[in-house]
Amino acid sequence: MNNSYSKLFDKVISIKLKIPLMTLVGIAGAVAIASLVQIPAVNPATVEVKLNPETTKKLVNPQRIHTLKDNLGSIKSLTFSPDSKTLVSGGSDNNGVIRLWSIKNGDLIGNIRKAQKTAVESVLISPDGQTLASCSNDYTINLWNLKTNKFTRSFIGHTSNVLSLTITPDGKILASGGLDGIRLWDLVNKRPLATLVHYNNISKITISPDGQILASGDTQGVVKLWDLNSGQLIRQFIAHTQVVSGLAFTPDGQTLVTASHDGKIKLWDAKTGNFTSTLENNNSINHNNWINAIAINPNEDILASGGKQGVIQLWDLTTGKLINTLEGHTDWVSAIAFSPDGKLLATGGYDKKILLWRM
Repeated sequence: MNNSYSKLFDKVISIKLKIPLMTLVGIAGAVAIASLVQIPAVNPATVEVKLNPETTKKLVNPQRIHTLKDNLGSIKSLTFSPDSKTLVSGGSDNNGVIRLWSIKNGDLIGNIRKAQKTAVESVLISPDGQTLASCSNDYTINLWNLKTNKFTRSFIGHTSNVLSLTITPDGKILASGGLDGIRLWDLVNKRPLATLVHYNNISKITISPDGQILASGDTQGVVKLWDLNSGQLIRQFIAHTQVVSGLAFTPDGQTLVTASHDGKIKLWDAKTGNFTSTLENNNSINHNNWINAIAINPNEDILASGGKQGVIQLWDLTTGKLINTLEGHTDWVSAIAFSPDGKLLATGGYDKKILLWRM
């Protein structure tokens, strides 16, 4: 956990647009999805699942199918390929390695060594399946060709730790958030696009399903919503009392979910920024005032959260109820990702393990 956060010096927000965002509208260019290795499956492992007495029909009995252990350090970041056949993981401090895993049998099928000089803070794959992006405390964003696992180029412009990446649904704009603010990149032409000068240190960013709004969370607990077409700040609100550690839009784009080291998971109206509810658990293990990661299933209103006690909690966003508590990690859960088809959940922890769950 990096503690080199700077103070909030100014409330003025300025925007330095290097290329108008609207020029991206006409950029073409999806390419073929990278081919992925398929290997015969093995029998799933057993795992303890604690069910809430008020469990709904959703996700009644998730099963752990693989435990991925070939990691030298903590798991910092996770993402799936668009076809849900490959999982990509990023390592923690002094282990800047990116690993690629086969979902079919849990085997390691690729290594990108020295992907970053320090921790791989965030990884994502472009919607066409061709490009992998990673960012780090070394101030850089690196791009990789997923057909060959070869480096293609770096985006250089941040002057401090880069902590979070997100991408528009059409794959044209990559956004990066770090301790020095938010930057936008033209992923098609591989060039800088815009800088949003944000004086609070950015910890998390995400883009709405329609690609119109970027949400950012900072180390002071403030959430801001940005119009990606104009680069203008739409609204801001104080969401938490500590760092925002998780941000996610629901699949319909109507709700923004935030999580924090203050132990709260909150739901907000994405259009107005109004608070709607808090997810609270009175019947089972809680996250002991520290939530590290969240993810929302793309096919159902189900949210997964992970924190200090090494458990994963599944929430029904329509009712606000806790559905299941999954156990398997022996240390803090630090990364969570659902597969694009909604059938798989990946969780990574400080215990150097990645667990794969079939929903």
